[in-house]
Amino acid sequence: MINFHEVKDDSDLKLIENMANTIWHEHYTPIIGAEQVKYMLDKFQSAQTMRDQINKGYQYFLINSNENAVGYLSFEKRKNALFLSKIYLLKSERGKGIGRKAMEFVTSVAKGFNCTKVTLTVNRFNQNSIRAYESAGFEKKGALVQDIGNGFVMDDYLMEKPL
Repeated sequence: MINFHEVKDDSDLKLIENMANTIWHEHYTPIIGAEQVKYMLDKFQSAQTMRDQINKGYQYFLINSNENAVGYLSFEKRKNALFLSKIYLLKSERGKGIGRKAMEFVTSVAKGFNCTKVTLTVNRFNQNSIRAYESAGFEKKGALVQDIGNGFVMDDYLMEKPL
């Protein structure tokens, strides 16, 4: 049974922070290197940063499978689009259809907000994720390079799924 629990309290944010540490070291170290992973975890995946984002309008959800937290996602409504900021699953849970269910949840929320599309950014070297997004109906809309400080950049594709 897959369900999505909206994050409200700091204990959930701490759980996500710990999960992010595991997921990012496994998944992103080969793509962007250990130094950038550490920097981005500190800057974007800390419980305090997530609390600040929630206070600015982002929503965070734990992804649960059989009552166990196996991932998380976050989004923000931006005009006529829902921006999918984060969607991450533990490595042991990938390939079980949970990501597909999470994308269905995000699409449903977007439609409930009367959005005309879901957008996201993905590292352009993250081929497995790009393939998953494409199979979920997303298309590449362009490249986006953002300076995130400390000499690091996010080298992404902007992807969009019309609703």
